[in-house]
Amino acid sequence: MGITDILGLLGGLALFLHGMQMMSSGLEAAAGSKMKEILERLTANRFLGVLVGAAITAVIQSSSATTVMVVGFVNAGMMTLNQAVWIIMGANIGTTVTGLLIALDVGALAPMIAFIGVVLMVFIKEPKLQHIGQILTGLGVLFIGMDMMSASMVPLRESEAFINIMSNFSNPVLGILAGTLFTAVIQSSSASVGILQALANSGVIAYSSSVFVLFGQNIGTCITAVLASIGTNRNAKRATIIHLMFNIIGTIIFTTLFLLFPIASVIDGSLVLPGGLGQTISGLMPGTPAGQIALTHTTFNIVTTLLLLPLGNYLAKLAVRILHDQPEPEAEEGAMTLAYLTPVGSTGKEGGLGVSAIVIDQLRHELNRMLSMARDNVSDSFEAVLARDENQLTQVEEREEYIDFLNREISRYVSHLISIETNEQGSAVVSSFFTISGNIERIGDHADNLAGYTRLLTAKQIEFSEVAQGEIRQMRDICLEAISSLLYHQAGQPDWLMDVAQMEQRIDDMTAQFRRSQLERMKEGVCNEEACILYSELLTDFERIGDHVLNIAQELTKAQTGL
Repeated sequence: MGITDILGLLGGLALFLHGMQMMSSGLEAAAGSKMKEILERLTANRFLGVLVGAAITAVIQSSSATTVMVVGFVNAGMMTLNQAVWIIMGANIGTTVTGLLIALDVGALAPMIAFIGVVLMVFIKEPKLQHIGQILTGLGVLFIGMDMMSASMVPLRESEAFINIMSNFSNPVLGILAGTLFTAVIQSSSASVGILQALANSGVIAYSSSVFVLFGQNIGTCITAVLASIGTNRNAKRATIIHLMFNIIGTIIFTTLFLLFPIASVIDGSLVLPGGLGQTISGLMPGTPAGQIALTHTTFNIVTTLLLLPLGNYLAKLAVRILHDQPEPEAEEGAMTLAYLTPVGSTGKEGGLGVSAIVIDQLRHELNRMLSMARDNVSDSFEAVLARDENQLTQVEEREEYIDFLNREISRYVSHLISIETNEQGSAVVSSFFTISGNIERIGDHADNLAGYTRLLTAKQIEFSEVAQGEIRQMRDICLEAISSLLYHQAGQPDWLMDVAQMEQRIDDMTAQFRRSQLERMKEGVCNEEACILYSELLTDFERIGDHVLNIAQELTKAQTGL
């Protein structure tokens, strides 16, 4: 094998992996939110779960990505452990599609597919068509890379050293370990199976050896989900254990069968199994080593699913027994923490397909928590002003620090999500959440300003008139009503945004009315100079709260329509 062949192998591998990445990114950008929505709304029906898991994995060409989504959804409480079992089973079936396409030799059309894709990406301005072009380009590049790898590995048939290494894989343990390790490194069973098919087509590895490598590849693909489960809750880790158990059980079953009934031959596209299995599966795939590997891969996952489907709930129970519940460590009293999000960078995990859907749901809960704190501060601040009670100030100020902390952490999360989100709708939702967080923080600031007036009122013995106090109570009531409409909203429902806009207009009208009333009191000499200044500042904060409430409602509507 010369330097040219080595460069061809590396180039082919690079194109293969890049093509797969392009396809996944294009599919995520074109329809990622729809796939996420299907998973998120999944029922507990086992057959539907398997079908959805298989279909989505077939589309995104990665069981790892689907399983990572499932782990995240379970961690976020968006999916039960029992629901996760069916999705994982389906994902293992769906991941065989890449191998089937390779075996069917659609690579002959690869240059034309890639050309059409590039035309759509370069010359068409419509975003959706550009995403479809990215998918087609990725598919074409994938098969071009596959052909390059196959061609560059042909000389390896003459290398005794390499043939000796490959022949060692006829040992089941070594073959399974090799497949597991290789797939764990590149974190894609579709890619590793494709490379195995290229080796087989080049005559470098015999079918009888490749099957054990193939079984190991099914185990190795679990590494991505294992990494994704770091830092998640117990149920999410159990979903990863189920994924591992599925592939390990399948490997044990099929390794036993292949040892008891070794493959006799691959003849004219037929897989001949002697002994008790003595049946010939013919006409399903081309009579090539790649076709037989694809057929075995598909059979492995379908048969394992059929065997374990009735036992899915028992797999979930076994995962619970393996990973027992533990009491959650209590946070230090007074410590500021995120209730729904894991701090960015704490697990070292990168984003991926479905990650944004998971975090978007968690962000929504965290924003509601932050808004609830802001509402409490608005209520306490008005009460402090009315009662001239400085005792409430400490609680308001501590809560304001917490709101600032949440705003910082949410902003960091949004920055992280924007960098990994390839779907335009997902990006729009994330951007809306960033704006919402900033507006909640500003409401908290105005509440803090209101509470701060209490010190001046008590220090200078300033009292508002009965009329002014009545107006302040009206301000408090409508502010709390407006913020509550955000907390218990149903964004996207008819007239909801209009109702919030009308409340904001009422706040503007009240501000103008109360300023006129204040001027009348000043003319009458009822309001002293310092009280007038404080009341004017208070009106400004009141009006600004209304503005921020409307801003939040508008962004919530954008986020809802974006999803």
